[in-house]
Amino acid sequence: MKDYLIQFKPFLLFLTKFILTYLVLTIVYQSYLNQFDEKKMEVDAITQMVANQSEQLLSIFDSNSYTKTNFKEPSVKLYYHDKWVARIIEGCNAVSIIILFISFVIAFTGKFNPTVFFILSGILLIHVFNIVRIALLCMAIFHYPNWEHFLHGVLFPLIIYGVVFGLWVIWVNKFSFYVKKNTK
Repeated sequence: MKDYLIQFKPFLLFLTKFILTYLVLTIVYQSYLNQFDEKKMEVDAITQMVANQSEQLLSIFDSNSYTKTNFKEPSVKLYYHDKWVARIIEGCNAVSIIILFISFVIAFTGKFNPTVFFILSGILLIHVFNIVRIALLCMAIFHYPNWEHFLHGVLFPLIIYGVVFGLWVIWVNKFSFYVKKNTK
């Protein structure tokens, strides 16, 4: 048994760091979300910010883009060309994807300063790509409403997960301690 633990130590360390980071960040985020009352249709501030920033981006292409509070569920209605095209819910704010991103980077440890810089840069990049993704999705759904399921369920998630995967590849191959151990 001891031989297996020694043999799989790098994997077990990775898994432990990933799970602990993921759990801690998820608990912190859930504590944040618990401040908002879903029964009163309250939308958390991060989701509201994402909706507002998506609306601002859409406004560049159409001045008749705006958001409205949804009184039937905790979400924000997003309008494009004066037509309701999307509802922005908590899951649209990319925080859960950011938690996954951070957990992976921490699990593949690197030097402290580059790790912090990469995490902060990655959070910003994921956030910006998410805003662009939502705006493009709204425009696409407006013009191609029959493709909504494919656009929302397949194509646009690939964009955001593709960005995260690309960041992970860069992290592992350029900055983590893993690359330094395996290139010697």
